[in-house]
Amino acid sequence: MSDTELNAVPQQRVPKPKWLRVKLPTGENYRKVRGLVDQHQLHTICESGNCPNMGECWGEGTATFMILGNICTRSCGFCAVATGKPLEADPYEPARVAKSIQLMGVKHAVITSVDRDDLSDGGSIIWAETVKAVRRISPGTTMETLIPDFAGKWENLQNIIDAAPEIVSHNLETVRRLTKQVRIQAKYDRSLEVLLRLKNGGMRTKSGVMLGLGESEDEVLETIEDLASVKVDILTLGQYLQPTPKHLPVADFITPEKFAEYREFALGKGFRYVESGPLVRSSYHAEKHLF
Repeated sequence: MSDTELNAVPQQRVPKPKWLRVKLPTGENYRKVRGLVDQHQLHTICESGNCPNMGECWGEGTATFMILGNICTRSCGFCAVATGKPLEADPYEPARVAKSIQLMGVKHAVITSVDRDDLSDGGSIIWAETVKAVRRISPGTTMETLIPDFAGKWENLQNIIDAAPEIVSHNLETVRRLTKQVRIQAKYDRSLEVLLRLKNGGMRTKSGVMLGLGESEDEVLETIEDLASVKVDILTLGQYLQPTPKHLPVADFITPEKFAEYREFALGKGFRYVESGPLVRSSYHAEKHLF
């Protein structure tokens, strides 16, 4: 999204309700994770994505690692990760991430990445090597991989399927009507196909949707049904929070009661597990999704 387009978006702020209070990061475990992240030059989506649950998760000794750098080739209107020309992929990154997971004693690791449309393999080889490295160095650790769409290059997606992490997640992020505005270079149906191909490849699948970007209730229900149609196992629904004034504004705040209603609807559509609430993010309570 260009600066002109962003500036054209109405910037009137909707008051933040009381149920969106976030715990400040504190405690010994938080400091331990902070030290390991700094020492091993790791990128975490917790920081780059301004996640509201960073204090809680890091305080419990968990973190979501972001591989393939911290500069993304895409410019989504909701995301706090920097957009630009990424550095070259680091072939030593898989071992470094795996070693850090071992040092932290992580039982269930969540790994995500920026989009690397600049690479012919979309970063999928580094992805596969990271999964293999974690299995080799920390064999007791299970994994969730939150992957991009690899621009619809299915041979790259196959690298993830071949590596076979315990859970593979790909976020739809928003409803069909808002996709072009929210995920500028992505496609709603392509993301559904990613999830279907993962399921057909034998993966346990997961997807997430942000609410509060201006979608209607009917559109939310339709999106849940679309994800159910491609047999997604795990669904997360959370409140969109504007990371900076340059990003898309919050259109409205969804009440906890409405999130609860969406959860019941989704469970009725056959999802195995549903996290639905204002502060829910893709990796929130991820360890519970290993049913």
